[in-house]
Amino acid sequence: MRKYVALLRGINVGGHARIAMKDLRELFGALGFDEVQTYLQSGNVVFADPAGAAPGEVRERIEKGLADGLGVPAGVLLRTGASLGRTVTANPYLDREDDPARLHVTFLAGTPTPEQAAALRTPAGESAEFALLGDEIHLHVPGGYGRTKLNNAFIERRLGIAATTRNWKTVKALHGMAS
Repeated sequence: MRKYVALLRGINVGGHARIAMKDLRELFGALGFDEVQTYLQSGNVVFADPAGAAPGEVRERIEKGLADGLGVPAGVLLRTGASLGRTVTANPYLDREDDPARLHVTFLAGTPTPEQAAALRTPAGESAEFALLGDEIHLHVPGGYGRTKLNNAFIERRLGIAATTRNWKTVKALHGMAS
């Protein structure tokens, strides 16, 4: 049975799209998923799909359930425990940064084309740096994520791809839960 991590976009951020984690776990159970766990209040759900449905079908089922069952239209990005394992080992900034608060990963809904990737450049005067690896972007933000221009909104605008960002501690915790 494949374990997934659902990364919900825009849940419980800035007072918008408020969902209690208990309600989120109950919804995932009602959708037929097993071993449902949430992490933090920002829309991270680890679960197993006993039906073995295709990832696109799983994502669509969750998005429909959020909209119909909880009244929250939210985008969902799916990852597996194995893919998060690759994310953890691929981080190019681990050897340069000891503070996990300065490391983030932006998960993308798809892999950018070469043309889209070329549009993603570090803004002038920005101390943060990024590495685009497939359908994710590793961020090193020495000044803190709250101060960087390389934030989720900037990345989505430049690439034209839905995205959601998690800090390194969350990425590692989700990987541990899904492994």
